[in-house]
Amino acid sequence: MTTASAEAPESPPVAPAALGGSELHRPSGWLLRTSAAVAVVALVACVLLWQKVTSMQEQLAHQSADAVGQASEAKSSARQAQDLALETAAKLAVTDAKLAEVGLQRTQVEELIQSLSRSRDENLVADIDSAIRLAQQQSQLTGSIDPLLSALKTAETRLARTAQPRLAPLQRAIARDVARIQATPLSDTPTLLLQLDELTLMADDLPIANAIEPGRPSETLARKPQEAISVWWLRIWAELQADVKDLVRVSKISEPEAALLSPEQSFFLRENFKLRILNARLGLMSRQIDPARGDLATASVVLSRYFAPGARKTQLAAALLLQVQAKMRLLEVPRVDETLAALSTAVAGR
Repeated sequence: MTTASAEAPESPPVAPAALGGSELHRPSGWLLRTSAAVAVVALVACVLLWQKVTSMQEQLAHQSADAVGQASEAKSSARQAQDLALETAAKLAVTDAKLAEVGLQRTQVEELIQSLSRSRDENLVADIDSAIRLAQQQSQLTGSIDPLLSALKTAETRLARTAQPRLAPLQRAIARDVARIQATPLSDTPTLLLQLDELTLMADDLPIANAIEPGRPSETLARKPQEAISVWWLRIWAELQADVKDLVRVSKISEPEAALLSPEQSFFLRENFKLRILNARLGLMSRQIDPARGDLATASVVLSRYFAPGARKTQLAAALLLQVQAKMRLLEVPRVDETLAALSTAVAGR
């Protein structure tokens, strides 16, 4: 059949007039088919869209249900959290009350400890004060700085062992007083007593000013110049001249009171000088330094006024007296006023 149709003669061309009606009906069918196809496609799209919307609604419904469940759970959790917060606040309030009570107890314990420590420090300061004052009295009585230095060093050791910052000024004051006392030169009391005894012994041999010196034994045995004269009347004249010279003596009187002293007054003058020296010795032994200095000053005035200044014994006594007076200035034991002031401040609690 294929061959026959291929071999069939070509049909004659259709006339335009004959084809006009069928060609006019062809576009309307195409439009119908197109419209149907579009409608089918639209319907399918609507169905798909409806299915999608339905699935979205279901999903939204599930999500809304989940959100409602989560919201209820959140409310429950919030309620539990609020209850927990209230319980925690109550516990915190109880804890704060207990903490305040503990803080109050701690403050009371600290005040008690400070009171005990302060009372211990006050007892220590009072003990050190009494020990230093007693040592100072012993040093003034004995003339030795050893008791005072020992008390100060003991107090310094006790303060260093205590290690209280409040007592640091007292410790520094004690250290300064110890250094000052160790650097202060002091005289030796036994040596001064020996020198005063020597002055007392020298008083009997001191020559009074303007006194006639006794003749030497060698002069009585020596031959006088007038005895060598052979002519008797010349020898008598020479003896008369010598006697006249002995009756008149010319000397310079710097202190008129010394020239008017009788032998009895000279004796009492020496005894008065020795009494001044002995009074100074007693004052030195009893640690009455100022009266002893006054007695030595009076003895120095008596020595320079009534005894011969040119005599060797007088010069030795004056030099020894000056030496004793110089040493008497170094007899006073240094005071510890700075330490006592620091002790008073520590007792006052400032």
